Amino acid sequence: MTRGAEVRVTHIGGPTTLIEIGEWRLLTDPTFDAPGQRYAFGWGTSSRKVAGPAVSVEELPPLDAILLSHDHHGDNLDEAGRALLPSAGSVITTVPGARRLGGKVRGLETWETTRLEADGRPAIEVTATPCRHGPPLSRPLAGHVIGFALRWDGQERGVLWISGDTVLYDGVRQVADRLQVDTALIHLGGVRFPVTGPVRYSMTARDAVELIGLVRPQTAIPIHYEGWKHFQEARGAIEEEFATAPEEVRSRIRWLPIGERAALAPEPVSP
Repeated sequence: MTRGAEVRVTHIGGPTTLIEIGEWRLLTDPTFDAPGQRYAFGWGTSSRKVAGPAVSVEELPPLDAILLSHDHHGDNLDEAGRALLPSAGSVITTVPGARRLGGKVRGLETWETTRLEADGRPAIEVTATPCRHGPPLSRPLAGHVIGFALRWDGQERGVLWISGDTVLYDGVRQVADRLQVDTALIHLGGVRFPVTGPVRYSMTARDAVELIGLVRPQTAIPIHYEGWKHFQEARGAIEEEFATAPEEVRSRIRWLPIGERAALAPEPVSP
């Protein structure tokens, strides 16, 4: 009999999560600076951090990999997070991000796959999924971003998918056609900046309802909705939108208490 690896997720704050898959320890978008600082995002945009991480750097276990959706915004990689990169076994990010960070950082193009391997553990395949961090033609401003789909031996219900910072567009909708998703970590927040008016740079709760209906994960976990001033949809507003969603969407949504290690539903036992 074969049982899939136990999976636990700790939402540390903002886009930062610790994902434990069996003996693997993966961290997404490390942000560990104290609150109060202001960060420039380019082209006149900036934001202030209003909440610190629920888990400190010192409380983290040794990290096998950091999955970095993009390196050029402080709400996805701040100074304390940047200092953490050399301690991880691997860092995986965008191709331009890998060039900027240098060293052994791996850069992936959309739908490209790499593997995390270690003696005595099942390998994890990491596939970059599409993201667009703003409206059409915004890449010169917002830069390259990717999401991540994680696949390992023993999965029967599908991949673990991290959406990355993205708006809802046809590239993200491709995930429904190309992947079977068990667990989805969905970046929300409806990011906007005063200087760019109504333009959004991440998904809203309404977008998430459509996406969950398309992708149909067993579990959809909201992240990236608190901790920064430019996040325009906090949990209360998101919950109001979710409350009006179809039951087949609402039944899939799971909020994780920030800072608490949460076990996901185990994969079924197979012969």
